Amino acid sequence: MWPRLVANKFLRKTLGSNNFVTDFPGNIEGILEIPSSDQTSPRPKTIFNHRNDVHKVFVSTWNVGGIAPHDDLNIEDLFDTCNNSCDIYVIGFQEIVPLRASNVLGSEKSKISMKWNSLIREALNKKIHSREHDQYNHLQESAKNAKNGKSIESSIPQDYQCIISKQMVGIMISVWVRNNLRPFIKHPSVSCVGCGIMSCLGNKGAVSVRFQLHGTNLCFVCCHLASGGREGDEKYRNSDVAEIFSRTSFPRRPLLDLPRKILDHDQVIFLGDLNYRISLPEGTTRLLTNRGEWNALQENDQLRMELRDGQIFQGWQEGIIKFAPTYKYYPNSDSYYGCLEDIKGEKRRAPAWCDRVIWYGKGLKQHKYYRSELKLSDHRPVKAIFTAEVGVTQTLKGFQSFFRSDRFERITSHFELSASTDDILCKGRSSLQM
Repeated sequence: MWPRLVANKFLRKTLGSNNFVTDFPGNIEGILEIPSSDQTSPRPKTIFNHRNDVHKVFVSTWNVGGIAPHDDLNIEDLFDTCNNSCDIYVIGFQEIVPLRASNVLGSEKSKISMKWNSLIREALNKKIHSREHDQYNHLQESAKNAKNGKSIESSIPQDYQCIISKQMVGIMISVWVRNNLRPFIKHPSVSCVGCGIMSCLGNKGAVSVRFQLHGTNLCFVCCHLASGGREGDEKYRNSDVAEIFSRTSFPRRPLLDLPRKILDHDQVIFLGDLNYRISLPEGTTRLLTNRGEWNALQENDQLRMELRDGQIFQGWQEGIIKFAPTYKYYPNSDSYYGCLEDIKGEKRRAPAWCDRVIWYGKGLKQHKYYRSELKLSDHRPVKAIFTAEVGVTQTLKGFQSFFRSDRFERITSHFELSASTDDILCKGRSSLQM
């Protein structure tokens, strides 16, 4: 078994590389909208109108340092759902498993990714779980007594569900959408590129996911690039990015003209432990960090310089950084690694903004760029909130489907039927807006 796994890794034929986890495995053909074999050409569509919809997108990245989440880990701070409610949540992780040879060369440890997805589900759906708790108490009692009973989680309604989750060694990305948006998600797909040992193993690299929202193609790339704080190490990171752009390729779909490369998509968000450092002496970096002089540090930040002057990220953007460097901390501490003089023999690592979110394409606007204070690992999570403007084309088929949809039901609920005259009285506007 081991020789076959190793051979597949070295030949860049990752087992199951195009497979992914989703809450809708039984309806995958419906989501993908794969044409039937007897369909020779798409039917012409009568277009009624075209408009742009705006959706809120939450993106976060967190290197968890190979530490498995404990059962009572609270990640609500990561999503900040009390203050910000978004339509799409994209969560990226690095090092969800220790980067040992057995994990790099062996099969994926899905138990850990399942645990993270369970925590995400609980955090995103906490409000509705609380709201429905009393209503489903009797189901809970029944489940305790029933030997083969249905799980409570599957019985309780959920605001958000997972459309894509994919792991490659320690890199994991999970995409969750609001339920009323899911019918407009089409053609989800994944692509994995390993850039680690021998330039092909998955201890470093990227997991990319893409899907179409209405008529706009979105791509999210979760990365873990080459490490190293020595002068010139940024070239290895740039090389990893070039490999990811070159080798990432999404599978073709019959009779569908979908983008295959990352930069062919309408909107792209690049997230992860990009590992870019600050090109200053360690002592100067620590001094400026202690003073909170972020502008002076950013002038010497390797990724900032690459975005401004380089070639690999030409046309990409990043928001203004107004938070402290996210690496390297003592776990469960607010102290940067190497700042405690009484610990002998430890490597001194200068603080750096290793964890980043950048974007490419029209229609994306970043509104918040900040960090979370979860202290599980030596990295702090970084998160961003965007609005994504997507094109919506209303066709005859879509117009007919609208009147059978939940959205039409919600709109009509704003009208009252007069008992005496049977007249329809509008509570709000006098016309429908779709």
